[in-house]
Amino acid sequence: MWQARVEVSVGHLTLEVDLEGDARPVALIGPNGSGKTTLLRTIAGAYAPLSGHIQLGDRVVYDSVSGVDLPPEERRVGYVPQGYGLFPHLRVIDNVAFGWRPEPSGEDGKPGRAVATELLKRLGCSHLAHRWPRSLSGGEGQRVALARALMIDPRILLLDEPLSAMDATARRALRSYLAQHLASRQAPALVVTQDVRDVTALGATVFALEGGRIVQSGPAAELAAHPATEFVAEFFGAA
Repeated sequence: MWQARVEVSVGHLTLEVDLEGDARPVALIGPNGSGKTTLLRTIAGAYAPLSGHIQLGDRVVYDSVSGVDLPPEERRVGYVPQGYGLFPHLRVIDNVAFGWRPEPSGEDGKPGRAVATELLKRLGCSHLAHRWPRSLSGGEGQRVALARALMIDPRILLLDEPLSAMDATARRALRSYLAQHLASRQAPALVVTQDVRDVTALGATVFALEGGRIVQSGPAAELAAHPATEFVAEFFGAA
């Protein structure tokens, strides 16, 4: 289980949300500027809430009453931003190994590289290990970014429009791959998307965010049948 109940102010946007989930993926939908990326960055620890409570599994990572506010590196959040955020000066293997925090042993980062190699193999990406990020296709970049996020065995995966940079063919293939991977992992994931086909493929619970507020939540079929706002109606009507 995870929960994020926060009030956040960033620029002209004030975000006030209360949402929770379990091992089933959660899809976050909403128009541009509604606060979707802000929410992901707040859970990851990049933005400081004005108040609230964030709990990931059995670990409270933020609580305004008790004063808990863990830094990003201690929250164990796997965050894949739009564009994937790979380091251009590091090869794929070192991008993936970047977040590894081994027990003091070994030399020259070899333990981290070994773990990264095994993870890339499990994701079908071992052939990319020594490539530079600039040489990767959109689908390859997405898998590498996902591998890097998984290196820390995250308490939650935060994916910000993970398929938006791909062409239609790659998007279909990676949508199926991502759905299978999240189902097999059985761990929480919060996915921002603008495509109803992502919601359907992931079998996700949906939270609709508009103007910094959750305006509707529930199974996709329920929102499609009884949309609370024009945006929700248009989102599911596009299917």
